[in-house]
Amino acid sequence: MTMRGRLITLTLIALLGLIVGGCSRHKEAYYQQALCEQLGGEMEYRLPDRSRVDCLTDAYAIEVEFAKKWAEGIGQSLYYAQETGRQPAIGIIVRDTRADARRLHRLKRLARRLHIKLYQITGD
Repeated sequence: MTMRGRLITLTLIALLGLIVGGCSRHKEAYYQQALCEQLGGEMEYRLPDRSRVDCLTDAYAIEVEFAKKWAEGIGQSLYYAQETGRQPAIGIIVRDTRADARRLHRLKRLARRLHIKLYQITGD
């Protein structure tokens, strides 16, 4: 095999690895469904303004987010709690413990202060 052929083969193998590796990661809806089923909640509860609570239980309005979107999760959980009369909660998906540590630390500090319940979900 020529040098060019080897390079093309290695490039294709690397691309295939990226594609397969990317496909093995679940989307947010996967974690949302798993958490909501575990808690016995209602998924995608629609509010009068057409926004949707990821999971609504008797006690909590839960927003499910990946750790990198932790700040958005705070706002959405507070809004959904206000609109449903439930307590705010966030299901935070942590895929990479080291990379997400700072985000999780910030979220935990604010969640304590704002009385937001946290469900930490370990991603794939």
